[in-house]
Amino acid sequence: MMKKKILRLPALLLAVFLCGCTQKNPREQKKEPASDPVPAPVSLTVWGAEEDEALLRQIIDGFLETYKGQADFEITYEPQSESNCTNALMGDLEQGADVFAFADDQLNTLVAAGALDPVEHADEVREANLPEAVLAASVNDTLYALPLTADNGYFLYYNKDYFSKEDIRSFDQMLDVAAAAGKKVSMEWSSGWYVYSLFGNTGLTVGLNDDGITNYCTWNSTEGDIRGTDVARAMTDIAAHPGFISTSDAGFVEGVKDGTIIAGINGVWNAVTVEEAWGSGYGASKLPSYTCGGQQVQMASFSGYKLIGVNAYSAHKEWAAKLAEWITSEKNQKLRFLLRGQGPSNINAAASQEVQNAPAIAALLEQSEFSCLQRIGGNFWDPVIAFTTEILAGNPSGKSLQEQLDLMTEGIIAP
Repeated sequence: MMKKKILRLPALLLAVFLCGCTQKNPREQKKEPASDPVPAPVSLTVWGAEEDEALLRQIIDGFLETYKGQADFEITYEPQSESNCTNALMGDLEQGADVFAFADDQLNTLVAAGALDPVEHADEVREANLPEAVLAASVNDTLYALPLTADNGYFLYYNKDYFSKEDIRSFDQMLDVAAAAGKKVSMEWSSGWYVYSLFGNTGLTVGLNDDGITNYCTWNSTEGDIRGTDVARAMTDIAAHPGFISTSDAGFVEGVKDGTIIAGINGVWNAVTVEEAWGSGYGASKLPSYTCGGQQVQMASFSGYKLIGVNAYSAHKEWAAKLAEWITSEKNQKLRFLLRGQGPSNINAAASQEVQNAPAIAALLEQSEFSCLQRIGGNFWDPVIAFTTEILAGNPSGKSLQEQLDLMTEGIIAP
C-alpha cells in the first residue's frame, strides 16, 4: 500500500506563499471614499395654542434650517390648550408632547408629577428674562421651565367710537352705553380666571395652601366691609343687564369682528384681531370699577406667564431642550409679539420700542397694580363655573345667594 506524502512548509514560508497569491499591485488598489455618517432620526412633538399654529410652524421651520444636517428631524405640531396642558399630559406622560406651552399656574403640578426636570443653563435663562417671569417658572428657587411671555393677564378692550375716557372708568356706565347702542360688553364667566376680578379687591380671599394642592377661600364670608353676598348680588345685576354678555374667548373674537361686542375683558393674545376689527377705534385700558355693596370697587386680575416645558420622559430630551430654547429665544419672542401681539418675558425683547408702544401691553402694565400671580389648586375651577352658571341662568335652583356661595366655597377648599 502506498502512503500519501504530505508536504509540510515552514509557517513563515507558507505565509509568504499565500501573500504572494493574494496581494495586488499597490498601484492597482483604489481607496473607497468615506461615506458621510447618516444623521440620527429625531422625532419631536410640540404642543401649543391653536391660535399660535402659524407662528409655531414658522419658528419650527427656522429651527430646522438652523440645525439642518445635525439630525434627521421629524417635528410635529399639535394644537393643545395651554390652560389644559397638564390634564392632557397626565393621561400618559411618556407618550405626551416633548415640548409644550402651558400657563404658569400648572408648574407645581407638573413638577410634583415628575414631568419636568430642572432646566440646564438656568443662570443664562435667569439673566435673559424678567425676574417675575423667572419666579413664575421656578419652584423653591429651582427653574423648571423656560419663560415665554409676561402677559398672561387681562384688561379692558374698548371701541373709542362708542366710549369716552370717562366712560371706561365704570363698568356700570359701559353697560349702559352698550345697551343704548344695542351692543354688548363681554366678560367670560365660564372661567374662574376672569371671575376672580370681581372678588379680588373686596377683602375676600382665595389662594393656595402651603401643601401646594388645596385652597383657602373666604368668598362666602358674612363679615367685613364687603360680604360674599354683596359680590354675588352685583354679579346678578350685571348678568341681567341688556348690555352684558358672558362669552368664551372665541365668542369675544366673533363679536368684535361682527360688531356686536364693543368692549370686553380679555388678553393680549387677541390684540391683533381687535385692532384689525376696530381700526382707529381700537383702545385698551386697565379694568374699570364696578358697584358692589354700595361702593365702587376696582376690578382685580390674575397675572400670569406662559412657559415652555420639556417632557422629562422625552426620548430625545437634548434636542427637545434645544427646541424649547429656540422657541423662547429673544428673536422668536420678538416674532411672537409682531405676529401675535404677546408680551415678551425676554428682557431685551420687552424693552423694544414696539413693545413699549403697544396699547394692549400698556394696558396690562397699568392693570398690574391691581393684579397678583395666580396660584390656585385644581379644585378652584369647577365650583366657580357651577356658581356662575346659576347666576347667569337667573338662579333656577331657588337657592339663596349665601347658599350658593357656601357651596362654591366648600368645593374650592375641598381636599
